[in-house]
Amino acid sequence: MRKIALLLLSSAIASPALAIDASVKDAPVAFDVNFIYHVDAGVAEQDVYIERETGSGEVWRPGPKDNLPNAPLFASAEPQRHMPGNPEADGPYPQGADLKLTLREWLGASGNGQYRCENGQGHLTIDFEGLVPDGVYTLWHFFMVNGATDPFIGTYDLPAGAYDGSQSIFTADASGAAVYDQTYETCLQLSGEQLSAGLAVNWHSDGKTYGVEPGEFGLNAHIQLFAELPTRAGL
Repeated sequence: MRKIALLLLSSAIASPALAIDASVKDAPVAFDVNFIYHVDAGVAEQDVYIERETGSGEVWRPGPKDNLPNAPLFASAEPQRHMPGNPEADGPYPQGADLKLTLREWLGASGNGQYRCENGQGHLTIDFEGLVPDGVYTLWHFFMVNGATDPFIGTYDLPAGAYDGSQSIFTADASGAAVYDQTYETCLQLSGEQLSAGLAVNWHSDGKTYGVEPGEFGLNAHIQLFAELPTRAGL
């Protein structure tokens, strides 16, 4: 994910086409949240890479057709822009650090839970399994323009909950399990007519978090799972 212009997000949120009657906006909502991988959506994983030729020094984003479960995963040697759905952007890239994971392990995680909004507050609880053992993670509330753009113009990323990032951080245990359980002062903005909203699970391979920034994608920040948020009309 890369941030799109704040102006684009602000204008879309302020658009009359997205205006919601106050009584509807304040109505309680509750729904299940189920996370998937990029390959589940038919595109390549964006922030982990595999060698297609051992010792070449080049790595590629693994896609749905890469049947290489035991392939070691690497970071890229430099940050990479997200370009889902563009096969030409799958690589090659300069090989970075060995992430000490296989593709099978990366795709072995799951996250499921529930979100509710009531009385102006949001509450999100997610049970994760199969994450990177002892891995440091953050959760991101992202927005992207509905419909395909060429090139992909990216996403606008906010830390889940408090804007300083303090509510976005969680850590997996030695078995890769984690529970994210937070109450937000305001409800999450859901998907609308112009913008899709979602949540993204970001693993920090350097063990560090960066407050209001997710880190450098492909280098030290790696989106492992994501979930789309529905529209109110779709609930």
